[in-house]
Amino acid sequence: MKKFFAVLLMSAVVAVGCSSDTTEKVEIDGFVEVTLAEVTHSVFYAPQYVALEMGYFEEEGLIVDFLAAQGADKTMASLLSGEVEFGLMGPESSIYVYNQESPQYAVNFAQLTKRDGSFLVSRIDEPDFEIADLAGAELIGGRAGGVPLMTVEYVVKSNGLVVGENVEAGEVNVRSDIQFDVMAGSFIGGIGDYVTLFEPTATQLENEGQGFIVASIGAESGDIPYTAYSALNTYVDKNPEIVQKFTNAIYKGQVTVQESSAEEIAEMISQQFMEISLEDLTTVIQRYKDIDAWCATPVMTQESFDKLMDVMELAGELDARADFDAIVDNSFAQIAIGE
Repeated sequence: MKKFFAVLLMSAVVAVGCSSDTTEKVEIDGFVEVTLAEVTHSVFYAPQYVALEMGYFEEEGLIVDFLAAQGADKTMASLLSGEVEFGLMGPESSIYVYNQESPQYAVNFAQLTKRDGSFLVSRIDEPDFEIADLAGAELIGGRAGGVPLMTVEYVVKSNGLVVGENVEAGEVNVRSDIQFDVMAGSFIGGIGDYVTLFEPTATQLENEGQGFIVASIGAESGDIPYTAYSALNTYVDKNPEIVQKFTNAIYKGQVTVQESSAEEIAEMISQQFMEISLEDLTTVIQRYKDIDAWCATPVMTQESFDKLMDVMELAGELDARADFDAIVDNSFAQIAIGE
């Protein structure tokens, strides 16, 4: 977590010290152009890609450019530095920044996913796998301080297992020293007995015979505000109409996903995932539907936010609980739903 803070605080200094243009509207032929940094490019964010492919952003007068940040720390750094207007990441990042009493902090204005979207991949086929089988295993869990790692540890501990390096004694060695974007490659290279991966990467490894999907972390952990859209407090204050338009488009995508079959959604977003067959894409989407991964509305509840902080506390990554009303603004989501 200290490394995470170092990156964020350095970015905050840059953001304050430079003339950021994130509060300036860039208009192209009547459309406002904004940039979104996404933590990763994943089918897990299907409602977002539905909004893009179905023209919902354009209906709201927006052109949205995407930046693949590869990690919540890098996504938040992009937001703080003024490189992007919006960030899609776990709300834990905004809690870290807010608790550092930074003059600029991230406000979560629309929730996208409500469960962990990663799947546990094993080196061997385990059709009767149970979480208890992780005892004595090494698991690549993600970056320290990130929700993916904390959720995995929460699942492990909730099943009576101990997180630690003494695998001979049955402890689960949850690795936190491997960056998000190289977790799959590290696993293929021989590191770990298990790895948690988002889709479509998990299915690709399975298709290549490099691993076997044995469990859904989201199904095991339950509801949590896993991924949300955020913008700097200063940007929200100066550009509420743009934030509203963005939220409206996301809500339209959420409604479409709720009302559509996996096959229909796959057809809509197939251009975003050319590396995976339509059949596999449909399978992946159905997996997310089966665990109820996507929010029906962009509203984030205090109850779910508090559970996120419970998970962070259990992981030893939370110094102080953040004020819900300070870093969550549901007004845009509520207006979108009303429309």
